[in-house]
Amino acid sequence: MKKVKALLALVICAFLLVPVSFAKDVWEMAQSDLYKEKIGGMLGRGFLNALTSPVDIVVQTVNKTKTETPFIGTLTGLASGLGCTTLRAGSGIVDVAFFWVPGFNGFPVAKSYDNCLEEQSAVVKPVQTPFVQPAVSEPVPQEPLVTVTETQAAPVRKKVAKKHNPYDYVKK
Repeated sequence: MKKVKALLALVICAFLLVPVSFAKDVWEMAQSDLYKEKIGGMLGRGFLNALTSPVDIVVQTVNKTKTETPFIGTLTGLASGLGCTTLRAGSGIVDVAFFWVPGFNGFPVAKSYDNCLEEQSAVVKPVQTPFVQPAVSEPVPQEPLVTVTETQAAPVRKKVAKKHNPYDYVKK
């Protein structure tokens, strides 16, 4: 009876979070600093990843078979698909198990089933590279590539055609 009550409470909490889950993408919400967005996003992302993890096997096997020789492509696609399935299912289970922990946003995998390890543009923050100044050396005197001289050009006379009045063509 206690298990049924706990499951019922979890389902009620999930339904209370439904309006929040339509506001943004589940992956963006799971990475949010707001607790109410984070728990809804992590639950949604966790269930989605856990339920759709076998899709990685099919997608990667088909893609690798198309790009490489059929036998080797099938084997490498199956191996990478199994790895991504394990990674996606593990991420989903962790998200569902620890959605309630404040400050913990889980271990996100990519939305795309082509490559589960590719970085997400919404989650990954750009890193600025440090600026390195070039070494200062003595300037080497060079001759200019183009020499510009000022001369005054003669005015160009254009023949201007007489503009016609549209009323000239109308019969009076």
